[in-house]
Amino acid sequence: MALLEAIEVSKSFGALRALDRVSLSIEDGQILGLIGPNGSGKTTLFNLITGYLPLTSGKILFDGKIISGLSAYKICRLGIARTFQTPKPFAGLTVYENLLVPLKFLRKDIKKASDMKQEAIRILEKLGLVSKFSAFASTLTLYEQRLLELARALICKPRLLLLDEVMAGLNPAETMQIVKILREIRADYGITLFVIEHNLRALMSIAESIVVLCQGVKIAEGKPEMILNSSRVIEAYLGEPYVA
Repeated sequence: MALLEAIEVSKSFGALRALDRVSLSIEDGQILGLIGPNGSGKTTLFNLITGYLPLTSGKILFDGKIISGLSAYKICRLGIARTFQTPKPFAGLTVYENLLVPLKFLRKDIKKASDMKQEAIRILEKLGLVSKFSAFASTLTLYEQRLLELARALICKPRLLLLDEVMAGLNPAETMQIVKILREIRADYGITLFVIEHNLRALMSIAESIVVLCQGVKIAEGKPEMILNSSRVIEAYLGEPYVA
């Protein structure tokens, strides 16, 4: 049984059809990539999965149970967390305080303040951000902000992690470090990853399968090599054959 299933999912904003009967599934432990032109519906799909937007039609199942229609915090508590395309830290709080928010409101297994602190340190050490424990989020670099986004998602203890362009704006060295961290997250925690990414070289290095959206419609799905050599994908998104 798939960990997540989207079945004939559609979303309309007035007359605009942002997603049109999109179906996909993600197996437990898989890394699935999601690509497509700007405005193709990628982030909208993430918003539907995580409960930030209601579906127009279709349904979404997580671990065999329908989650479409649930509020965002309930979906998060079930085991789905996400990052945002533009980092959204609480700028006036420290890195630790940013992690305390999900710890206090979404984690029911940790009650003591000392245990919360240790959990935060554990996650920050994993991401190489522990030196910024007491730094205000407003002072972080873009790379550090993206790590904080990851930390806030990981501290929710997800089974499925949705990553919305987590490598956008980073230099090659920072990008490769994020790729390394994502591999470790999957290997060490067994977390399933669903990744929106325009950096195809980085995505190719981690994704086992890729889904392609264009104008709200799924136009392709399959192994990375097959997808990036598809004439339909080249015409709709790449413009020319992908060269590794």
